[in-house]
Amino acid sequence: MTDMKIQLAPEYADILKFEAYPAAPQIEGVWFHALKKNRSENGAFMEYLRIGEEGVQGLPGTLVPRQISVSWAAPKRINAFHIHVKEEQNEIWCVVGGQLMIWLVDCRAGSPTLGVKRKLVFSGEQPMMVYIPSGVAHGYQAGEQGATLIYSMDAQFNIADPNEGRLPWNHFGDDLWAEDMG
Repeated sequence: MTDMKIQLAPEYADILKFEAYPAAPQIEGVWFHALKKNRSENGAFMEYLRIGEEGVQGLPGTLVPRQISVSWAAPKRINAFHIHVKEEQNEIWCVVGGQLMIWLVDCRAGSPTLGVKRKLVFSGEQPMMVYIPSGVAHGYQAGEQGATLIYSMDAQFNIADPNEGRLPWNHFGDDLWAEDMG
């Protein structure tokens, strides 16, 4: 590389690469919302959802919750890929403990973002919400300490006829779940 002000020995200069930081790919209909932890000497308080007659209030999109669930993921557990197609089932996810690496993939026929993959890393330390529309495949891998996920849905789970189609965990490539080695 000739544009370096610091010259390296050829054995290093020849293999040197620089990181690129392109904008994250967007998926049509997916939105995010940061939550605020209010901390004090007694601990912390955080509002998850504020619900009125019309559904969730104060968020970038709408959702009328029909069920709120909690999922506990064992350390390093991969739980992927789910997709809701029998009936509409939109979800809002929020990690409240631990960390999840989340993958979203748009599988909706005719979507302007069909095939787009989006990686998110959510943590209970700095809670965020993500809205996942029906037809967007979603899955996660828990961090070293596991994770706790709270999620709201606009449809209720039916154990007799689950609306939870599954694609293989590695359907979009094993590399999605590979550890980032720098």
